[in-house]
Amino acid sequence: MRYTSIGMLLPFAAHGFVLWGGLWSTTSAQDLRIDHITIVSAERTSPLRDAEVYIHDGRIAAISEPGTSNHPKTVAKVITIHGKGLYLTPGLIDSHVHLGSIPGMPDGQERAHPDIAAAAREQIPRTYLYFGFTTLVDLISTPEAIARWKGHDPVPDTYFCGGAGLMDGYPMNYVPKPARYEQFPYFLIESGTEAPPGIDPQAHTPAAVVTRMKADGAICVKTFFERGFGGVHDLPVPQAETIRAVVRAAHAAGLPVFMHANSDEAQTFALDTGIDVIAHGLWNTREKPATAGELTPAMRAILDRVIAGRVGWQPTIQVLYGLQNLFNSGFLSDPMLAQALPQSLIDWYGTPEGQWFHDEVAADLAKSNPSVPKPTLRINLSGPIANVKAAAGYLASHGGRLLFGTDTPSSPTYANPPGLNAWMEMHDLVDAGVTPAQIVEMATRSNAQGLKLDAEIGTVEVGKRANLLLLRQDPTQSVQAYLAVAKVILAGRVLDPADLVASRKNVSPTSGR
Repeated sequence: MRYTSIGMLLPFAAHGFVLWGGLWSTTSAQDLRIDHITIVSAERTSPLRDAEVYIHDGRIAAISEPGTSNHPKTVAKVITIHGKGLYLTPGLIDSHVHLGSIPGMPDGQERAHPDIAAAAREQIPRTYLYFGFTTLVDLISTPEAIARWKGHDPVPDTYFCGGAGLMDGYPMNYVPKPARYEQFPYFLIESGTEAPPGIDPQAHTPAAVVTRMKADGAICVKTFFERGFGGVHDLPVPQAETIRAVVRAAHAAGLPVFMHANSDEAQTFALDTGIDVIAHGLWNTREKPATAGELTPAMRAILDRVIAGRVGWQPTIQVLYGLQNLFNSGFLSDPMLAQALPQSLIDWYGTPEGQWFHDEVAADLAKSNPSVPKPTLRINLSGPIANVKAAAGYLASHGGRLLFGTDTPSSPTYANPPGLNAWMEMHDLVDAGVTPAQIVEMATRSNAQGLKLDAEIGTVEVGKRANLLLLRQDPTQSVQAYLAVAKVILAGRVLDPADLVASRKNVSPTSGR
């Protein structure tokens, strides 16, 4: 992994950073005044320097130009943060996460290790905040699952999409019948298809499913075009008219529509059916590039349609590394991982029981490569990684609408650790040719606009929810700025990174992936 030390996160009395009343973190929102701060936000063409920001009742109440101050004078006590030398930015948004389970720990193993699981569930929301993510969107969830997630404190602002998968297709196929019909309540039954016993097909039409999602509080719809992977390639996929009906119903309800689509066939289908956001990069193509990282004419044609249609596009490059790193012997000992997850969970990952998913993937590889000695087997996704990086770079340089999402965790892998996975995704994007300034846009304003949350979050503007970061470096110049988070502000509540980190021990720089 390509990291530098984050020991700088913990001692922050230096660099001119002083809090009135000493070093602290609030337990609830208070009136705040941040003075002499440099504002870096996507709605501004250049930073606003030496500004003052006033926060009241969890929202940005005033932004004063240099040399002026217009915050209310009637408040008895205002906490002042002296921001000289610091940068104020919007809190980050990850628009593609899955929060229902602990990465790499299935339900049965969680029940067998309740103490490890409890520590992990308590820490994971803090880890997202530690890495600067004040808003998350779970792309396949339910009100019950989100309520469980929000039962911790502190926790990022969290929204969810309903997963409108085709009956018995992806991702329902991984859950045995009939439990899958309860676990995925928003599944679609196409006309002419026999419904499972006890299921009313009229409750699973596109219009009915979208209506239920909306009533349950979903802010978006997630659809799927996936024929399968590994040893499975014959999963049912939806008809085009089914997805067009989903899009019509969702748009009438004010909900954007995402589609799981990672191949040229799937992304063409998404474009043909009017999807708003393609929820993966272009990994798999029927026509293979002559050289790694080369865009074929067919790939370029798809990307040009994405650009012309202003379709959102999430690269989610770390999905691929999350599989490769199962075979990285140094992954679990990387000191950055101890900042993200409790040591008890990391230790469990290293046990034979915790290696279950690695062993399953290795067994599949052995079947496909019987002549290769098992100890030397490695999953090689260099081709798909080169494809998605080339595609992301093309979109970045041609005005594409990139959105920041990580698909954390993309599978039952421990190699997509919450929060840290997003930090790695940023480096993947830089490798692909996306600039740090574009990454800021992706993870703030573009995500907020794509999710129809831009009236609330995504920029530093009066009236917006005060989900903000105080950084020691300008993030438009380097993603390293996110390793210098001085404070996280969540709806006006100031959080100290030292209270969010899984381990308080300083770490040394590491290098390599």
